[in-house]
Amino acid sequence: MTRSFTITFDYLCPFARIGNETVVEALDAGADWEVRFLPFSLAQAHVEDGEADVWDREPGSPGTRGMTALQWGVAVRDHFPERFNAFHVALFDARHSGAADVDDLTVLAELARTAGLDPEAVGAVVAGGSPLATLAAEHREAVERWAVFGVPTFIVGEEAVFVRLMERHNVEDVRSVLAMLEWTRLNEFKRTTIPR
Repeated sequence: MTRSFTITFDYLCPFARIGNETVVEALDAGADWEVRFLPFSLAQAHVEDGEADVWDREPGSPGTRGMTALQWGVAVRDHFPERFNAFHVALFDARHSGAADVDDLTVLAELARTAGLDPEAVGAVVAGGSPLATLAAEHREAVERWAVFGVPTFIVGEEAVFVRLMERHNVEDVRSVLAMLEWTRLNEFKRTTIPR
């Protein structure tokens, strides 16, 4: 039976990389999952009351880190879905293995090309504004519907859990998270120190 769930992402977070990359690897290996990849802006999560939302600010202005990368991710997800998995993982890899500035349009264009995309086509979608509007709407949905505060958050139905997986490429860890989402009598399970 197909398992449906949502996972949030922001390319700035190493734990989002672990969760999203592992989910993509499982999908590419044939996992019977239907996954919604939901953008969540860590920059917006740090906006103080009374300040302008990040999607209302000029690109590259203070407090907008990660926004351009998210818009490219949304553009590829929504307009070029057959290339999303490759682009999504490449963007995380560039940020966390290559220390690339994933808001740099040259970097994004090269990642798009590497993932088999036409960077000009993706850039045109972003320039049209729909990815930014989608990002704003989906971020708000995550906050208002599931009280999401970080990435990655795994969501099944109305249950949502923020998770920090420690090991890359371990699909069994993702399966364990999905199983634990059904265990609603547990609210918090947080280690006092990082496991070694």
